[in-house]
Amino acid sequence: MRLYTNAASANGYKVELLLALLGRRYERIEVAIFAGESRTPAFLQKNPAGRIPVLERDDGTSLPESNAILWSLARDTAYMPAASADRDRALAWLMFEQSEVEPVIGSVRFWLQTGRAAARPDELARRLDGARQTLALLERELGGRPFLVDDRASVADLAVYGYTHLAPEIDLPLGPHVRAWCDRIAALPGYVAGAVRYDASARVA
Repeated sequence: MRLYTNAASANGYKVELLLALLGRRYERIEVAIFAGESRTPAFLQKNPAGRIPVLERDDGTSLPESNAILWSLARDTAYMPAASADRDRALAWLMFEQSEVEPVIGSVRFWLQTGRAAARPDELARRLDGARQTLALLERELGGRPFLVDDRASVADLAVYGYTHLAPEIDLPLGPHVRAWCDRIAALPGYVAGAVRYDASARVA
């Protein structure tokens, strides 16, 4: 397998985290997205949307979208809940992550670390408020159980963890239950840290 990704992307990081936890071998290909490498004709054949991550599987087919990749990789592993109802709940968390986590925590992190925040103060404030609401929801949900779906980590936790654990980078504190959940994920055998901060190549004047 080949994973096309970028070290600053938490969407890419959560895929790398699952691959590490599963002990899966793969070739990692860093895509210089701010130099236009995700917009080349060759890359657009892998993902017409021009986004990372993209998983190129052993049969040569490409799968884009981070949570679709997570779902595919987790299938038939310990990170996919066994019960049908729990799988449905896990899928709901993957959808929640892309609507209520990545667009708020992820966008604000990107804007602040790359000099894009000053141009959108109203939208920045709105998304910061949304991020606080998301973190408060997670604090409530994790108050009575160790993980999001059942008593062990699943694909749902890895999807939500990717951006959530980076909230302190945008000066949003994690509640005690969310911090403890993050610690439990970081203690999983095979855990790898990420994502890195955006570097100078991503900055605008």
